[in-house]
Amino acid sequence: MTTQGVWVWIEQFKGEVMSPSWEALGAARVIADTYGGGITACLFGAGVQGVAQQAIQYGADRVFVADDATLEDFRAEAYAALLAQLAQEHSPAVILFGATTCGRELAPTVAAALDTGAIADVTALEIENHSVVATRPIYSGKLLAKCVISERRPQVISLRPRAFPRPEPDDSLSGEIIEVAPALSEDEIKNKVTGFTTAEGQVSLADAEIIVSGGRGVNGPDGFAPIQELAQVLGGAVGASRAAVDAGWVPYAHQVGQTGKTVSPDLYIACGISGAIQHQAGMRTSKVIVAINKDPDAPIFKLARYGIVGDLFQVVPELTSAFKEKLT
Repeated sequence: MTTQGVWVWIEQFKGEVMSPSWEALGAARVIADTYGGGITACLFGAGVQGVAQQAIQYGADRVFVADDATLEDFRAEAYAALLAQLAQEHSPAVILFGATTCGRELAPTVAAALDTGAIADVTALEIENHSVVATRPIYSGKLLAKCVISERRPQVISLRPRAFPRPEPDDSLSGEIIEVAPALSEDEIKNKVTGFTTAEGQVSLADAEIIVSGGRGVNGPDGFAPIQELAQVLGGAVGASRAAVDAGWVPYAHQVGQTGKTVSPDLYIACGISGAIQHQAGMRTSKVIVAINKDPDAPIFKLARYGIVGDLFQVVPELTSAFKEKLT
């Protein structure tokens, strides 16, 4: 069967689209011309018709919309069944996902249902011999591997958040919106969503352009106060190393690293973090890294563009004061 077109799963929550989905639409445009069939966005949820029009403005040529109460909240079982069913009917060449928490679960589930391969956490794409060549970090980011799904179709690929530029929306673009029905009824979906816990007033690590992280060197939960203040002044998010999380100084939601979040901000400030390879795996693709540490031999300095050897409890407040003066 001939495969064509590039598909993008649009991740949304309560009608708000996650930025990696728009980034994936931008990446799709780079490879769509090779395969033909244009770009198809796949949007599942409840009350998401307005989001479908947004997807067109961000570059989708058509949008499959499944608007149903059973799809209001993300459940991999229901989403994967529908996406796999649509793919079997229409035979896309490539399906792109943002490598978010949900995308990391959905992409391999869809790939398994379609008996095809999946490449995760990709940071670059190119076309060779009518296949997508995907570059992804391996060995905690120490090497880059080029991966190809040479025979199976579709090629299922998840893209690291902020690794690809987000396109600008264009109100003049037009496209086709196609309504589709869910693949599973509520009775057929085993897991249920009972509620959500909201973290108010915090910038998401995945979306943050600036992250200020603290490690073992903060010496306790109170040591995160200057970290939080600097992050607030810069409009950024607070991150942490595994050592700080394991010590109970800060919740796991802030952990950056191999067993935490993988981030790619424009600016990453590491305070009191030695820079173990497990931590580097989660932040080494940051565009600019600044390290603050008393130990001049800390591994983080080899990765940083700028390094400050000093006591973070002196350096960070001085930085905060200087930024306050510049930014207010």
